Amino acid sequence: MCLIALDHRPDGPIVLRLVANRDEFHARPTAPMGAWEDAPGIVGGRDLQAGGGWLAAHRRGRFAAVTNVRDPDLPMPERATSRGALVRSALERDDLTGWLRELAAGEARRYAGFNLLAGDGRRLWYLHRGRGGIQLERLGAGLHGLSNAELDTPWPKLVAARRGLEHSLTDGRWPQDALASFADPREAEDAHLPDTGVGQELERRLSAAFIVGEDYGTRATSWLEWHADGRLTLGERRFGPNGIALGERRETLVTPPLAAVSRR
Repeated sequence: MCLIALDHRPDGPIVLRLVANRDEFHARPTAPMGAWEDAPGIVGGRDLQAGGGWLAAHRRGRFAAVTNVRDPDLPMPERATSRGALVRSALERDDLTGWLRELAAGEARRYAGFNLLAGDGRRLWYLHRGRGGIQLERLGAGLHGLSNAELDTPWPKLVAARRGLEHSLTDGRWPQDALASFADPREAEDAHLPDTGVGQELERRLSAAFIVGEDYGTRATSWLEWHADGRLTLGERRFGPNGIALGERRETLVTPPLAAVSRR
């Protein structure tokens, strides 16, 4: 993923609502959202080149999503493990908290820079691997946004996406209004562009919530709604070169009620 906005309410009847965009080269082979044949219980999109994912859920009651960290000066480890593998590991590990702590203690350096969200509904963890080191924290209730920097870094598209999610939950329609904010192709004004070391032209192109291009762009918009009674709905809209719509899927998983989820 490259842009995520979420509303986490661990004590509410709906514990998580989330919308996300995945930006990628259109030539990279990808499977639409669905069940992973070699990983029983996992539902999500699939990167067919490296075998991982970017946003997925497990029927036992687990969620994970990953974004890259955009920083050309961040050292790349030799033979780095694909960051998409983090999603599968987060969903399948029995001891999620222990595994996250291992990553925070240094295992995260096996990967290029990343942000990882992972949780069991009541708990939602955020793990960041960037130039400043590795950071692990448990997110509190409320609205959050994540792109290719640290959590809630106020890039223009992140601020707008988080605002769109908030509007859809209070005065608008969920998820339609949130999805509309993630479909916005407008680029930020130059004065408001971040400087991540890739040059102004590319910063400008990447500043749009929805990136339109022949070779690279937004390939999927996903959304998730997780109820405390265990109902977890995933949706995905897929796009081809130049933003052409390729279809939409939606699936509702029946996971254990959150009161019964392990607290390990």
